[in-house]
Amino acid sequence: MAEEKEFIFTAEGKREIEEELDTLKNVTRKKISEKIKEARSFGDLSENAEYDEAKNEQAQVESRIQEIEYMLKYARIIDDEDIKSDVVTPGAQVLISVGGRPETWYTIVGSTEADPYKNKLSYESPIGAACLNQPKGAKIKAVAPGGEIDIEILDIKK
Repeated sequence: MAEEKEFIFTAEGKREIEEELDTLKNVTRKKISEKIKEARSFGDLSENAEYDEAKNEQAQVESRIQEIEYMLKYARIIDDEDIKSDVVTPGAQVLISVGGRPETWYTIVGSTEADPYKNKLSYESPIGAACLNQPKGAKIKAVAPGGEIDIEILDIKK
């Protein structure tokens, strides 16, 4: 039997994905159901673009619902006790300088809640993985698709 993948979430990340699931189940499903009902009223379903579009949207939503339910089934929430301030761990906030650019705070998260635009780096990404278990002051290199990246860890906090 295949080993199930563990999905690591911060408490905030789990709350956000649970809210998405609730919206999909209780709001989006109803809207799509109404679209399907309205499209059926247009007549012949074999040439009904609105019906086809609504059914495709329904399939995408149902797929996302199943995906979220699966992730939540195998979720591991990062507890405050798991987060360290002496080395980089998932859930920690880390102040880094990447490639000599100005320093930026990032939160190290699981891949499902990673969002570089919100300064959330996956611990599986090249930079996140290079930072894991490194102490404050460490100067390390990450191997990324564009080549090696110099990283300096300036500070770590919970």
